[in-house]
Amino acid sequence: MCLTLRHCLPCRRRTADGTMRTPPDSSDTDRTRVDSPTEQNAKSPGGKRFHLKLPKFLRAPGVVRISPTATDGTQVGAAGTSDVDNSCPAVQQRCVLPGAEAPPTETLSFEQTLERLLLSEASQKLIEREEHLFGEITERDSLTRQEEEVDKLIADRKAVETLVEQTIRNSLCAGQFNVNILTSAVKAICQEENQDQVWAQRDQPSPVWRPCSWRKLHDSILLSLVEESLDNPSSISAVAQGQLSSLQQDLCNMGRQIKGDLQWVVTAVKLCYPPELDICNLYARMYHKTFATRLRKITDFALDNSDTIYLLRWVNEFYPDIFKKDELVIEIDSAALGKLLSEELTAPLEEQYLSQTQEDLMRYSNKVLEDAKLVWLKRDELEREDGCFVSHVAIDVIKLFYGAVKSAQIILGNQQKAKMIMCQLKDFLQRFNKFQQDVMKTKKRNSIILANLSCVKLFRDFIVEKSDLFPEDVRGSCLSLLTAMKQTTHTYLLDPVHKALMPLYHQLGTSDWLKKPVFDKLLASVDEQVQHLQGLTEPCHQELMCQLQQDVTVEYVERLLRRKLKLKNKEQQEEAAMTVKEDGESLHSLFVTLGWKEAWPIDVLPHIAEVLQLQNLPSIQMEVMSLGTKFPDISERHVSALLKLKTNFSKVDRDAAKAILTDSLKQTNTIGTRPFFSRVNIR
Repeated sequence: MCLTLRHCLPCRRRTADGTMRTPPDSSDTDRTRVDSPTEQNAKSPGGKRFHLKLPKFLRAPGVVRISPTATDGTQVGAAGTSDVDNSCPAVQQRCVLPGAEAPPTETLSFEQTLERLLLSEASQKLIEREEHLFGEITERDSLTRQEEEVDKLIADRKAVETLVEQTIRNSLCAGQFNVNILTSAVKAICQEENQDQVWAQRDQPSPVWRPCSWRKLHDSILLSLVEESLDNPSSISAVAQGQLSSLQQDLCNMGRQIKGDLQWVVTAVKLCYPPELDICNLYARMYHKTFATRLRKITDFALDNSDTIYLLRWVNEFYPDIFKKDELVIEIDSAALGKLLSEELTAPLEEQYLSQTQEDLMRYSNKVLEDAKLVWLKRDELEREDGCFVSHVAIDVIKLFYGAVKSAQIILGNQQKAKMIMCQLKDFLQRFNKFQQDVMKTKKRNSIILANLSCVKLFRDFIVEKSDLFPEDVRGSCLSLLTAMKQTTHTYLLDPVHKALMPLYHQLGTSDWLKKPVFDKLLASVDEQVQHLQGLTEPCHQELMCQLQQDVTVEYVERLLRRKLKLKNKEQQEEAAMTVKEDGESLHSLFVTLGWKEAWPIDVLPHIAEVLQLQNLPSIQMEVMSLGTKFPDISERHVSALLKLKTNFSKVDRDAAKAILTDSLKQTNTIGTRPFFSRVNIR
């Protein structure tokens, strides 16, 4: 709308041919840039402009040009053109610009308030005339009214109402916005609302225009502005249009328009309203309701996956982000707005999206696995990177699933729903396990198996570190499957090693073990065999060496507890204890050389050596208690077998030592401990 007043005759200037010329209107200025999902420039808020041509008695000289730049409450209106002769007496006396302050000593007539668009003053004068005509009833004039005065009041009220309405319609048009005029119009609305309440409390007939309900009129105008703004939003660039479907373009345009209009409301329109009217939240509620209504209509149609994703992103991501802007956060209570669409409406869309995403993940992950199978079939050995055999299966699949679940969290706005995508990872790991088993059945091509073992480690680390992305049951199933895969692969890789070491295992715990360098030969054989296991990444190599270290130690202790060796006296027991202690140190040194950095479980051997060396019952009981604390899976049978090596140790003493173990295990916390003796079989 453009409030344009004609120039008075004395102010017109003659052209060269003697005709009168009226200065032209200034052009509108555009609104500032409004960000959006595509970061395009938006047009001026509010869409269409309205033009009001005032009746003759309201026309005043001067053209109003309203600057959109003043948003701090200062004077926004300015004189239209330089063609106005400000020295003209008629201009000085009659041509007061709209929004200008009246001289303090000047008493304005009703017509003058309209000419200057002082709408609150005009409204106040009408209320005073109304009170004069209707407020004080006497017996003399209660039955009759001066019809001419009433008709004139009705006409004047209509003129003010029209101007107020047109001023409100200019609220979102930056080029036609005037902070003083809108402030005056809002004040007029409040005055009329108060007068409605005054009449509601009076016990007498009210004028026909009461209640006038200008506040309802105001709200209905704002709603129409909002609807018109979303009917005619600014358009994104041609480049962006080529990347979006027509539906996506409509959503983007409306969303950007909402953002731009609300930014205008909180920076400019808000200045014209009293705080109690809460105008920013009023606009926000109207935009929210209007936008939600349009989205609900869209959900009635069958949408392809691309449009479904874009719609869900507007509901759960783009639209909420609008209200995270600094200027909007302060003024608008976005939490009170609620969600654009109900759960009932979004559920089918979310199901469609999740189903399509899971299908895509299955297709892409299968492609990764098929490519790995082709490499297995075509190559005898994989390529190395930094000395390690490499498979990209884990990296590629983890990227797929991580990207999908993080996107789903944003698109769905719900982490619990997004977790359902990870169910597909469990299915993939089962297929990956089948592939690993097929490779192991060939009894060759260790490079593939070693590379896949590294993949198992990567998958496990991902699930542990990102456990919040998984449903609890899916997480547990995946970890169990990966643990089984690791153990199976370790067994496959270490079985040839143990087969080569078996002849030396048989000599442990015998008299030959005490007299010959059996254990030195065993260590040399271990060092030789593990050279065939090179090519693992460092973390996987350490895990495999830990497994081998534990296997060798289990074989050592198991052979020792078979009681083929009889230690009849203190000297033999001390000799055996020294051998066990030295073997433990040698075994530890070997695996440190092989890259292992922990002593466990080698420290079990010093405890066994200590039990063999000690001679008095209390000391032996203390050492048994220490064994039970560090290895809670030790049983009375293990302790009994160990003590039976000391043939001079009586059954009564053995029972006393076992009793101490039982009491110790009752007080031992098994959380965080690793099993060892549970793998040691006692015959």
